[in-house]
Amino acid sequence: MDLSGEVGSGLGRAQVFMAQPHYQDQFRALLGATAWPGTLNVTVEGNDLVEYIALRQAAGLDTLDVDDAVREAAKGVDTSKFPLHRIRGFLRDGVSFGGASAFLATMSSDGESVACAVLIPDLTRHIDVVELISTEFLRERLGLEDGDRVTLTLSSS
Repeated sequence: MDLSGEVGSGLGRAQVFMAQPHYQDQFRALLGATAWPGTLNVTVEGNDLVEYIALRQAAGLDTLDVDDAVREAAKGVDTSKFPLHRIRGFLRDGVSFGGASAFLATMSSDGESVACAVLIPDLTRHIDVVELISTEFLRERLGLEDGDRVTLTLSSS
């Protein structure tokens, strides 16, 4: 499965979550090294949105806030060959940090590729924004700016 979209800026809130040791231990197991303390946001639309919604459905997320036609089309997308990796949430000092689902992928831009994972938090306001994590600072590594197009290729192993 390939998803293409446009790089965009987030709210800068992911750094708080990404810096948590409990998450980093799980990201290290998933990615083979500590994840960069932030995410890269990629906005998808059209068929790419349909396929992303299918991943959200595979992760068990309620997609009632998605357009009916997109939600129905997503039900026809086979996501079974893309292993879902569960990121467990935790409680720290009375504050709940939610879980997430992740799918391994490779992000490509201008002929260069970097290993990453699509991270789908259990609680998110994003419907059409794919959040990516990587061991590298993706913007810097690939020289990305808001509006640049990238392609994500999900790993089937």
